[in-house]
Amino acid sequence: MKNLSNIAEQIHDEFEATTQARDKALIQSRQMIRNCAHAIRAIHRNDKEEAQENLNKAHKLLTTLKNDLADYPALFYAGYTQDAIKEFVEASITYALILNLPLPTPEDLEIEGSAYLNGLAETVGELRRRCLDILRHGYSQDAERLLAAMDEIYSTLVTMDYPDAITHGLRRQTDLVRGILERTRGDLTISLREEQLKRNMENLLEKLQQSNNQE
Repeated sequence: MKNLSNIAEQIHDEFEATTQARDKALIQSRQMIRNCAHAIRAIHRNDKEEAQENLNKAHKLLTTLKNDLADYPALFYAGYTQDAIKEFVEASITYALILNLPLPTPEDLEIEGSAYLNGLAETVGELRRRCLDILRHGYSQDAERLLAAMDEIYSTLVTMDYPDAITHGLRRQTDLVRGILERTRGDLTISLREEQLKRNMENLLEKLQQSNNQE
């Protein structure tokens, strides 16, 4: 038992280093989430420069996290870190789809497949928000484009039939995506019918006015 104090001291040092790494990762993860939230808000305001600036900041933090936690894989795969990465994926994909840009790949974002798919799933909520913003000003083909993107996302997610231990809860996310997709499809259908009705009424009114003028 003579060496127990030495063993304990070594463990104390390990725990202290891990705790410091954890505290730093928490701060970085929170900042990443804030940057991503600001980016999404800017996207919806059509402020491309601010959105891109915040995405760049989030990406730099992601790189820092990966480097700082290289010796602490348990911390890197902890919930708060993965949540921040998922938010980064969501913001990046939302930016691309709303602006009709090429879809970023997991390699582009430097993240793993499960984080990418979970972020992709959460993007659908932001696309619905964008569709509703568009529909407030009337039916638009851009809303149809976003709905098609939502449909394609869902069609892809349902093919990922793997255990939650691998996909990290993707099945539940996919179920949520289905509900969001169906509600948005219903909203667009109603808006399209209203637009068609309005157009038909305007055409009828124009014909009546022309008929009256001829008389």
